[in-house]
Amino acid sequence: MSRSGRGSRARQNGSVTRAYDYRGAFAADGTRIKARKQIPEVAAEPGLVVEDPASGFCGAVVAVDTRGVTLEDRHGGRRVFPLRPAAFLFEGAPATLVVPARAPAGPARSASGSVRVEGHSARTARAARIWVEGLHDAELVERVWGHDLRVEGVVVEPMHGMDDLAAAVAEFGPSPQRRLGVLVDHLVEGSKETRAAAAVAGPHVLVTGHPYVDVWEAVKPSVVGIRAWPKVPRGTDWKTGVCEALRWGEPADGARRVLGAVRSYRDLETPLIGAVEQLIDFVTT
Repeated sequence: MSRSGRGSRARQNGSVTRAYDYRGAFAADGTRIKARKQIPEVAAEPGLVVEDPASGFCGAVVAVDTRGVTLEDRHGGRRVFPLRPAAFLFEGAPATLVVPARAPAGPARSASGSVRVEGHSARTARAARIWVEGLHDAELVERVWGHDLRVEGVVVEPMHGMDDLAAAVAEFGPSPQRRLGVLVDHLVEGSKETRAAAAVAGPHVLVTGHPYVDVWEAVKPSVVGIRAWPKVPRGTDWKTGVCEALRWGEPADGARRVLGAVRSYRDLETPLIGAVEQLIDFVTT
């Protein structure tokens, strides 16, 4: 007689057989219970590479929402697939793609990247001012830093050129309570702009600028759909030359195109961003 218990053995016709524990393997009616393999859920993060086994399409995730996921293969082809359980292969094994959990929302940001002050009414204007060379400069600064300027009560005014900068600064009368910041185009060593800036610099006057011939050039080329800003021959009005080279029409048409394309500081070159931020800090301290 065989002994009972796990791993017990019985001899039948000289052979050895094992006794197995089948508890939980069969239902009450005697049918076998099939154990379901757990299919992992994988967050469809951008760049995740998966395969749709039904079509054989393999690609990286480029977009996802509650309805489906868009995959892009190595040739640039894209296809959209519904998010169904165990519908994809990830690293060779079945997986269920899910929409990634969103990170907790941070504070709202202004176009300049600063924390947006909600429900704030414009502050009474300070005596301090920021001067820029022209209307397009003023519009661009307002487009990106307008929220910050209203919170701080800073007014930006166009100078319409720098020919009489020294006289204009003297008339303004800078003081500790009446600081003046000046944003200048083409502020490079040896330029007339650099000489004019040096002539008016003082404890209550700060002149900053960027190396570009015109403020349009401080907008990243890709933002306006070009590879690079055209080279304009010396002696030709820069905006006019650019509009002719790009077939944009008149400078007014080009201004609408350039200024309309700018949405935030990310669309601007770093030298302009730094120059404006420096001026705002200067006139508000």
